[in-house]
Amino acid sequence: MHPPPPLAAAMDFSQNSLFGYMEDLQELTIIERPVRRSLKTPEEIERLTVDEDLSDIERAVYLLSAGQDIQGTSVIANLPFLMRQNPAETLRRVLPKVREALHVAGVEMQLTAAVSFLTILQEESVSIHTYAHSFLQVILLHLEHRDAGVSNAWLETLLSVIDVLPKETLRHEILNPLVSKAQLSQTVQSRLVSCKILGKLTNKFDAHAIKREILPLVKSLCQDVEYEVRSCMCRQLENIAQGIGTELTKSVVLPELIELSRDEGSSVRLAAFETLVNLLDIFDTDDRSQTILPLVKSFCEKSFKADESILISLSFHLGKLCHGLYGIFTPDQHLRFLEFYKKLCTLGLQQENGHNENQISPQILEQEKKYISVRKNCAYNFPAMIVFVDPKNFHMELYSTFFCLCHDPEVPVRYTIAICFYEVSKLLNSGVYLIHKELITLLQDESLELSSLPDLIPALTAAEQRAAASLKWRTHEKLLQKYACLPHVISSDQIYYRFLQRMFTIMMTNNVLPVQKAASRTLCIFLRYNRKQEQRHEVIQKLIEQLGQGKSYWNRLRFLDTCEFIIEIFSKSFFCKYFFLPAIELTHDPVANVRMKLCCLLPKVKSTLKIPADKHLLQQLEMCVRKLLCQEKDKDVLAIVKRTVLELDRMEMSMDAFQKKFYEKDLLDQEKEREELLLLEMEQLEKEKQQNDGRPMSDKTFEKKRRDTKTPTTLPKSIPVSVPGTSPGTSSTSKEIKKSKLIRSQSFNNQAFHAKYGSLDKCASKTSAAAAYTPSVSGLAKTSMISLSDDSFRTRNASSAPSSFSSNTPLPGTSRGTGSSADPKSSGSKDTQPRKATLKSRKSNP
Repeated sequence: MHPPPPLAAAMDFSQNSLFGYMEDLQELTIIERPVRRSLKTPEEIERLTVDEDLSDIERAVYLLSAGQDIQGTSVIANLPFLMRQNPAETLRRVLPKVREALHVAGVEMQLTAAVSFLTILQEESVSIHTYAHSFLQVILLHLEHRDAGVSNAWLETLLSVIDVLPKETLRHEILNPLVSKAQLSQTVQSRLVSCKILGKLTNKFDAHAIKREILPLVKSLCQDVEYEVRSCMCRQLENIAQGIGTELTKSVVLPELIELSRDEGSSVRLAAFETLVNLLDIFDTDDRSQTILPLVKSFCEKSFKADESILISLSFHLGKLCHGLYGIFTPDQHLRFLEFYKKLCTLGLQQENGHNENQISPQILEQEKKYISVRKNCAYNFPAMIVFVDPKNFHMELYSTFFCLCHDPEVPVRYTIAICFYEVSKLLNSGVYLIHKELITLLQDESLELSSLPDLIPALTAAEQRAAASLKWRTHEKLLQKYACLPHVISSDQIYYRFLQRMFTIMMTNNVLPVQKAASRTLCIFLRYNRKQEQRHEVIQKLIEQLGQGKSYWNRLRFLDTCEFIIEIFSKSFFCKYFFLPAIELTHDPVANVRMKLCCLLPKVKSTLKIPADKHLLQQLEMCVRKLLCQEKDKDVLAIVKRTVLELDRMEMSMDAFQKKFYEKDLLDQEKEREELLLLEMEQLEKEKQQNDGRPMSDKTFEKKRRDTKTPTTLPKSIPVSVPGTSPGTSSTSKEIKKSKLIRSQSFNNQAFHAKYGSLDKCASKTSAAAAYTPSVSGLAKTSMISLSDDSFRTRNASSAPSSFSSNTPLPGTSRGTGSSADPKSSGSKDTQPRKATLKSRKSNP
């Protein structure tokens, strides 16, 4: 269980918060009352009690036969489990009882059965033939249940079943009975179900069978006397068109759509319009210009006089219309369509806003909500409209509209245009400076959903702080995830002083685990591309001391999560250098949950080792596992240890030399090592340049060299995997080679991050790869931070020197093959000493 949050951090005694707490208490009171009324009497409990000696099948049969509805519903919900455990007995004994129960079942049991039947299909517990024989008739029987929700649930199950049934079964069991079900003499619900089934069946038969057996039913339902049926069938014409091909679509489907677009029912006309838009790619240029364009024009002209729902749909499909009819508009039509879009972007904003909201009628409020939806859809389609007018005409044709959308009084509209901002920027290319002010406006927005760039960092910081102070943790989580792109935008020092320490604070003080993990992963990205080794070592030391050796078991659990992130994102050599020994030290942890979590992580820990260089680490790992097997007293931990031992024994060890079967994974890990080395080289060469020139290299110089140099996706093998100064040949390296390395290293921070960041998420499944590693390489500390409720850490000022760490304190760690570990006694505080890893004794045991 999680420890309770600190009281001071959890309580807020402002007036607004007190009112919020009172409302929450009132809600809890309301919720509590029915709970008290639902308490069972001893007699009721006795009736609900079942003999524990019964098997699962016997218990299910008994409860379906003599139990109450709630027990029968529970059995049906458990049906997929019974099918996995004993399918033959379940079909023979339980399923007949389920059929009987469903005849008189209530809504809840019916819904549960529909979901269970679908789950059994998806899990493939039985063959398709057996499923069709045992379950299909039950599904078909309840399709026309009097409750619409139940009917829809069974229909969804049937539509999924249709995907896997053979043609002959579909023809005899579903299509043939559909002929009578689609007749006017049947109920409206029966005909609606028939429409959706016909739309699904077209993907299962060839065009000839569809034309002979399905299209006559489709035409009949398109001309049904009920507008709900016509609308439903109209929406299935898209699927039918994809099944019968272009020629039949033009000769059969298009005439039906044209007729339905003139229907007296607005919902039918809307369905016809949306279907036409979705089928634009099927029709040729003549059909679009001569048939579809006049329909679209008429639809737009009449839309303002019709129901607002028509405008909502039209505004949502504007992007598809622009794409599908591109090149067909005359200049006059092009201009009129653009003006129509601009009018929709400001729909509802021209009305008087000085009225009292308490006096607005519900009809007006509902209308305003629809207008907001229209403007939101216009914001969603804004990138498509830039293509429509050509990006070079953006300032003249669309900038004023973009300005209005960015300053719209409603949050959903501003939120949508903020989401589209990246696409707009790409389309404008060199003209992106035109929307600089709008970017800052959105970043400084008062809404939490929105969160030359001097104003960018303060705006980002303020947005994160507002999100942290709110109750919308999902917004906070997403914002922190997006911060991972900052190394590609701003300097390493700016990230370190303004963001990295803030990520640490969130991990240690925030009470929401997803938020803590988002901060953790983002911090790892920040650390991965940090240019200063001193700063990297400070963070590594903080992780080991406050998490891995912390007094709170919760901190130590989070340290193991951190190790998992490190294995995923950093090279294996780096993990072994800094985190291998602190991680396996937790096999001696006094808390069972910590030992249990470590056991689950051990296979990934072992995957970071390479033989023979890491033979001494492998021996320590094996010794820790043996101790767990011999000394573990907790039965749950011991069970996991035994399973882990079997998994460890099956694992194949990576070698220092490349192996053919691990070649791709070894290349990936070697690439990580080379990227870490480039950062170290960059720092060394920057120091040399500062000593020679007496001044630091400016960010402008970095940017210029980044533009002039491209870092390849796969770094050349000629790059030596060593730290400058560690080999005798380094001191004699020519100035030209150093300059080349500096340019490549400087390019790496901006170029390689952009190229590699997308692949980091894919590395989780590849952490068992190994790569050659030179013993002298200093690993780059990539630490995945975890959520803590310790508020001892505070973010440091950008202008002050680091105070939370001692930069001169050596880090506990290991080196591959050679070297000695740092003395752990010199890197601990009084608070963390009880959990200090005894590295010295470990190193003496090869």
